[in-house]
Amino acid sequence: MKRRILLVDDELAILLTLRAILEMNGFEVETAASAHEAVGKLADATFHMVITDMRMETETAGYEVIRSAKQQKYDPAVAILTAYPSLGSDWKSRGAESMLVKPMNANDLLRQIEALLVQHEDHKQMKAQAPVRAASAAKNSSTSARAKRVG
Repeated sequence: MKRRILLVDDELAILLTLRAILEMNGFEVETAASAHEAVGKLADATFHMVITDMRMETETAGYEVIRSAKQQKYDPAVAILTAYPSLGSDWKSRGAESMLVKPMNANDLLRQIEALLVQHEDHKQMKAQAPVRAASAAKNSSTSARAKRVG
């Protein structure tokens, strides 16, 4: 199964170049040229990852994309693609997991995307297992309490 990426940027040259690089490396890529378009696509399809530019219709349009991505049940990995790496750490508190600075070497980009996808999937699995571990711990605790009362 190909991993699906939603790529969001208002610069056509960036969209086309990154799409070609990602598709040549086995990803299925959907593009959006605005935050508004991206929000619609996030609701209509499922993606493993969202890569969004920050400055599009507004200076912070990328945050709208991040917010929408984080509201999806399928919980995609999210990265900001920016030519302005001086955003500070605000991007992390808004839900992005990585910052990709453009322009970027294709190999570096692919390496960072792969690392983020693996890290995000590990995090999702740990979150999914947390309720199972909690239930197991509660069961063990009640079993221990009964054993103490019996003994």
